[in-house]
Amino acid sequence: MNNLLLTICARGGSKGVKGKNIKDLAGKPLIYYTIKQAKEWGKAQHIVVSTDSKEIATIAKEFGAEVPFLRPGELATDTAGKVGVIRHALKFCEDIYKKKFDAVMDLDTTSPLRKVEDLEKAFNLFLSKKPKTLFSVVKAHRNPYFNMVEEDSEGKAQYSKSSGGFSRRQDAPKVYDMNASIYIYDREYLLDENNNKPVSDNSIIYLMDEISRIDIDSEMDFKFIEFLVKENIISL
Repeated sequence: MNNLLLTICARGGSKGVKGKNIKDLAGKPLIYYTIKQAKEWGKAQHIVVSTDSKEIATIAKEFGAEVPFLRPGELATDTAGKVGVIRHALKFCEDIYKKKFDAVMDLDTTSPLRKVEDLEKAFNLFLSKKPKTLFSVVKAHRNPYFNMVEEDSEGKAQYSKSSGGFSRRQDAPKVYDMNASIYIYDREYLLDENNNKPVSDNSIIYLMDEISRIDIDSEMDFKFIEFLVKENIISL
């Protein structure tokens, strides 16, 4: 695979935390850590930030990312699908860089605890298995076959999976939480306008460690990570 595009999607608006993508985390804007990881990995031909914010664009460029466009308004709402945003970036970049990319790796800014080795391992897995999509996961704490229920139309609790009811967790099928950290899309899958989800009929997972479960979405998440850094439990 000769041409890989790496995207980092960072819109200006945020319902949970105002200015989240450039909010200070241990002395640096949040987006810095994802750009740094992408640059240290070094396998992508272009590291492109998709944003509608001039402020985010300026900061991203300062840390070495490319911002060849500002994201159009219709793709910068809180209802705009992520896959559509990445598709737009791919089409735009193929046009301006005059090349066809083989795949797109997308990294969420809200997952600063991923490691560079995660990018390498996930990419190698994608190359070897040749799926339509790959996405990162962590082991789930709950299991719909074992200890998750939902109410039926009569208000009665049932196992979320109709084949559930296992008496031991280890007997139940393994399930995972999507941790919103790493996604890789095959070019042809991404360009198909009918495909708007990371899960396809040919998707594989990349399992990450437990600390990668943290997905920054609140002020408490910021404070928790800063506490872990201050106590030398983790490093950024």
